[in-house]
Amino acid sequence: MNALRPDPVVYQVYPRSFQDADGDGEGDLAGITQRLGHIAALGADAVWLSPVYPSPMADGGYDGADYTGIDPRFGTLADADRLIARAHQLGLQVLFDAVPCHTSIEHPWFTEHPDYYVWSDRDGPQNGWRQAFGGPAWSRDPHGRGWYLHSFYPEQPDLDWRNPAVGAAFGAALGFWLDRGVDGFRLDALDRLLKDPQRRDDPPRTPDSPPALPEVSPDNAALRQVHSRNAPDVGVALATLREAVGPAYLVGEVYLPSSGLAPYLEHLDAAFSFELFHSPWDARSVRHALDEAQVLPEGRAAWVLSNHDFPRLPTRVGEANIRAAALLLLTLPGAAFVYQGDEVGMADGPGRAHDPLGRGPDDRHGRDGFRHPMPWDATPGGGFSTAIPWMPADDPARRNVADQERDPGSLLHLYRDLIAARRRLQGPVELVRHGVAEDVVAFSRGGHLVALNLGATTQPAPAAGDLVRHTHHVKGGGAPTSLAPGEGFLAAVPRH
Repeated sequence: MNALRPDPVVYQVYPRSFQDADGDGEGDLAGITQRLGHIAALGADAVWLSPVYPSPMADGGYDGADYTGIDPRFGTLADADRLIARAHQLGLQVLFDAVPCHTSIEHPWFTEHPDYYVWSDRDGPQNGWRQAFGGPAWSRDPHGRGWYLHSFYPEQPDLDWRNPAVGAAFGAALGFWLDRGVDGFRLDALDRLLKDPQRRDDPPRTPDSPPALPEVSPDNAALRQVHSRNAPDVGVALATLREAVGPAYLVGEVYLPSSGLAPYLEHLDAAFSFELFHSPWDARSVRHALDEAQVLPEGRAAWVLSNHDFPRLPTRVGEANIRAAALLLLTLPGAAFVYQGDEVGMADGPGRAHDPLGRGPDDRHGRDGFRHPMPWDATPGGGFSTAIPWMPADDPARRNVADQERDPGSLLHLYRDLIAARRRLQGPVELVRHGVAEDVVAFSRGGHLVALNLGATTQPAPAAGDLVRHTHHVKGGGAPTSLAPGEGFLAAVPRH
């Protein structure tokens, strides 16, 4: 197993929506294998697969019923072996999603090993903890064994990581995949791995409470979740995970401000920095998000601007700004995570309420719109499947890989160019704070300068040397002296 290079680029695949190889309308492992060449040509170092384990799909596969199997809708273990082998041939490492916080209620452990889970000590909810998407975090066991804790949906009972048997069983599952050639894991929801052993209620949030990341649920936004998540002894569980995987790459989804990530990074290679992910697209907010991440050790932040749970870039930053967003993401130190379709500018699409968050009368929070099939060509189905897809392709005639492959000025080619240029960059971010227009974000890394205009009007550009990359494919020569809205560049630092 080779270590990922510094500042890796990781490409996220949502398997159900990437490529259908067997004609049933849903993406599968064989389809991913067919398309790995696209990821390699992009210049990515690794591919991360969202969950492919057997699952009732109460939460898009994050409710695993067997962490050492493959859901038949995605294929077989042999298909997984072929995918891993082909990825390695192309120089790509493979990261699997691992979900240590919980299992599906249909996992055999829930029936055979109830001591693996967290139970109330009384005949009813233990306390007032709330699940991530709103509502009580305790539900009555359908088998009459009491009330169990679930940080997410009731179909996802929480594992008890204070029971050593849980660490042993989960570690064995990770080892199973390492033995098959998987190179590492993205660890889901680590901030909810351990809770307060005294099970105290979370206090209400007050105006002087420390800042927190945005919450989907008003229930959680009203509370300081100091007891229902992020227990001080979480390092014990993390050490167990690290021991199970040895030197394999581990990146953690820890939904905390960057200032709270230090205990996790003692055991992880990287952790997602979410301030930028949630930042409004204006220069002041983006500078603040980059400042917040300065507390992280150099190269240990994992950066992401879109994923399967949140709106795509054209919705978040505006169609005119997606090139500048790519420039920002791909020039920061640490790991850069690119969600499938971002490289061709995929936008949010309509949903069909496959996602539990979108099944109520209010569809505001449904995530289906971020999970549409990948548009490979301009045909009505986008080249995703020969059957009716599980969700419709969203306007593939407007944005697709085949058309952008032929256009050297396309967004796809910009992603490739930026990833190639990324290899030149070294050192931490040093924000340029003086002599820069209010709407321009500028920073240096080593001998290079990055500048982008996040405003609505043309702004003067900071002084720079020779141009390396430009958001709109201006070639060679000196860097521009002004920046239009949504324009940016990577250039050499000027010589004085």
